Amino acid sequence: MEMTMTTSEEQVQKSKSAKLILLFAMVSMTMMFAGLTSAFVVSKSRADWLKNFELPIAFYYSTAVILGCSVTFYLAKKAIQKDNRSATTAFLLGTLALGILFVVLQFAGFGQIVESGYYFTGEGSSITTTFLYVVTVTHLLHLAGGLISLLIIIYNHFKQKYNSTQTLGIELGAMYWHFLDLLWVYLFLFLYFFK
Repeated sequence: MEMTMTTSEEQVQKSKSAKLILLFAMVSMTMMFAGLTSAFVVSKSRADWLKNFELPIAFYYSTAVILGCSVTFYLAKKAIQKDNRSATTAFLLGTLALGILFVVLQFAGFGQIVESGYYFTGEGSSITTTFLYVVTVTHLLHLAGGLISLLIIIYNHFKQKYNSTQTLGIELGAMYWHFLDLLWVYLFLFLYFFK
């Protein structure tokens, strides 16, 4: 006797599989950033390491902004679970706006570093600022993936592909976005305390 899965069981299986794949991707990204921060710690003992380097003020603001992204994405997920499409739209668009603001603030922070006389490459660069640049740009590249996935989620939302019974895309997007937020908070605290 052959057993077939119901549509509901198929959705649950698909959801579990997609979340597991995303979890594996996030673990591998975590390992990459652990390697980068380990190299940062090892390099800190170099004679040319800047001991008095301060993070730019824009990085403080960007940290608050990216935490706001997590809040708005969480609220979007809760809104779609209640079939509140207008609130979901507002929260998804709010997350997108905050995500773009985060990127703008990161580049403003790079500008503040350069204005302070520290460069990322070339003659006026130091290993400290080069590491800072590599770590933050690598995070920004992952955030670009998050923004692209968010745009796809918003597009699918406008195509009415999500409702209280079909939230997988928004759930996956929220998982990845929360991961990016936690990753930035870790990196910010790491860079703040390991000068």
